[in-house]
Amino acid sequence: MDKNQIIIFDTTLRDGEQSPGASMSLEEKVQIAKAFQDLGVDVMEAGFPAASQGDFEAVSEISKILTKTIPCGLARSLKNDLDKCYESLKHSKHFRIHTFIATSDLHMKHKLQKTREEVLDLIKFSVEYAKKFTPDVEWSPEDATRTDSDFLCKTVELAIKSGATTINIPDTVGYATPSDYERIIKDLYNRVPSIDKVVVSTHTHNDLGLAVANALAGVAAGARQVECTINGIGERAGNAALEEVVMAIKTRNDLMPYTTNINTKKISPCSKLLSSTIGFPVQYNKAIVGKNAFAHESGIHQDGMLKNKNTYEIMTPESVGVSKSSLVMGKHSGRHAFKEKLIVLGYPNFDESKIDEAFKKFKDLADKKKHVFDDDIAALVDDELMNDKNVIKLVSLDVFAGTKGQKAVLELDVYGTISKTEQSGDGPVDSIFKGIKELFPHEAHLQLYQVHAVTEGTDAQATVSVRIEEKGKISVGQAADTDTLVASAKAYINALNKLIIKRKRTAPNEEFSTAI
Repeated sequence: MDKNQIIIFDTTLRDGEQSPGASMSLEEKVQIAKAFQDLGVDVMEAGFPAASQGDFEAVSEISKILTKTIPCGLARSLKNDLDKCYESLKHSKHFRIHTFIATSDLHMKHKLQKTREEVLDLIKFSVEYAKKFTPDVEWSPEDATRTDSDFLCKTVELAIKSGATTINIPDTVGYATPSDYERIIKDLYNRVPSIDKVVVSTHTHNDLGLAVANALAGVAAGARQVECTINGIGERAGNAALEEVVMAIKTRNDLMPYTTNINTKKISPCSKLLSSTIGFPVQYNKAIVGKNAFAHESGIHQDGMLKNKNTYEIMTPESVGVSKSSLVMGKHSGRHAFKEKLIVLGYPNFDESKIDEAFKKFKDLADKKKHVFDDDIAALVDDELMNDKNVIKLVSLDVFAGTKGQKAVLELDVYGTISKTEQSGDGPVDSIFKGIKELFPHEAHLQLYQVHAVTEGTDAQATVSVRIEEKGKISVGQAADTDTLVASAKAYINALNKLIIKRKRTAPNEEFSTAI
C-alpha cells in the first residue's frame, strides 16, 4: 500500500446506528451500503452480527452486494460473536473481522471484572480464532486513550503476534486531545515490535468536539486508517465525520500530503440520504454538508465572493456534490427543467414513471409559494419516493381548531380499503394521531414529534419528524407540506409504514451497548 494512502473505514451502519433513534431497516441499510461503496469507502463496518438477528441479516446481505468495498463485522472476544461474524460475512470473497476488548483499568475492573492476565488470554484467543476465518483481522483495545501506556503496548504487541493485520486505537469516550492522541500513536510506533508491519487505525469520538482533530493527529503520527461516519453520527456526541476528515486532507494537502479513494463529489448526496433515512436533520452550519456551508449573507462577504470566490471559500461547493446552480424553480418552470433540477439535487436515477406525479406536486407547491427552494423540492421528492411502499395512505384531512376545542376528520386508505373517522384530542395534532390509531390500530408509542421549516417565510414548507417505538422496534417518519398538520399526519403514517416492514423481522434477542 502507498505509505500516504489513507484507508477510509466507515462505521455508519454499526457505530452510527448506535445513535439513539438512528435504527435502520434491512432495506435502508442495503441502500446506504450501495451508496457508500459508490462514494469510495474502503472498508464498511456493516454491523454487529451477534447483537441481533436483524444485525446478522443486514451484515449478511451487505456482504453479498459489496464488490469493491470490504465488508466488516464487529465481534467481542467471544467464540459465539466470532462465529456469527464469519457466518454473516462468508458470502464475500474478502472480508474483515473486527474484534475488541477493553484494556483500561476502569473498564477491566468495573465492566469486564477481569484481570490483566485474563484480558491478555482473551486477546490471544480472539485474534487467533478470527484468523482461522480470514487473513484480514482488526483488533481494538476499547478505551485505549485511558489505558496504562505500558499495558497498551503489551496488548498491541500480543495482538500483532496473534495475527492482527490492523490495530485500531479507539478514543472510546472522546477523552483525548490532539496532542494526547498523537503521543499515544507515536509511543506505539516507538515501543511495539513489528507495528510497522500492520496498519494503525484511528477511532475517535466527539465528546469534546475533537474527533476530527484527533483523527488527523493520529494520521500525522503514522496511522493510515481512519474510522469515521457520514455526518459524524454515532454514540453520544458522535464519531469523526467522514466528510470533514476527507475534505481536510484534500483542502490542506500542503500540510497533509495524503490521498483517499473517496469520490468527494458524492459526499453531499450520501449525507442527504443518511439524514432522510434516519430522520436526523443535518445542522445548518455543519462543516462541508450543512445547508449554510456555502451560503453567504454578509454584504462584505458577498462583495468578496462576486470579485473572487476564493476570498471566502476554501473549497468549491461542486467538489463535495453541492450545486451552485442559479436555476430558479417556480410555477412557470417546465418538466425538463424540473428533471434537470432532480439530477442537480442528487436524484440522478429517479424513476421516470414517478417524475410526472412529482412534477404535478411541485406545480401545486409552486402555486402556494412565492419561491420554491432546492430544499422544498428535495423534501417533496423524498416524500414521493416512499409512496409505492406505503400500505397506509392519507386520503383526506380536515382539522377544526380554536378556543372551543379541536377535532380532526380523517380518511385513510389501509391495504386498499378507505375508512373514515372523527376524533377530538388535546390539540389538532393529538386529534390527528388519535384518528390514525383508530383507523390503523397499533401499540406504537410516540417518542419524538418535531417540526421545523424547510425554508423561510410564513408560506414555508414544514418538515415534520416522528419517531415511534413498538416492542423494541424504532421507526422514524418524515414528511413535508406547507400545511403543518398535513405534514404531521403524513410523517406519522410514514413511520407506521416503515414499522410494518420492520414487524416482519425477528426482534433482537438481547441488547448490546458497544462503544469502541
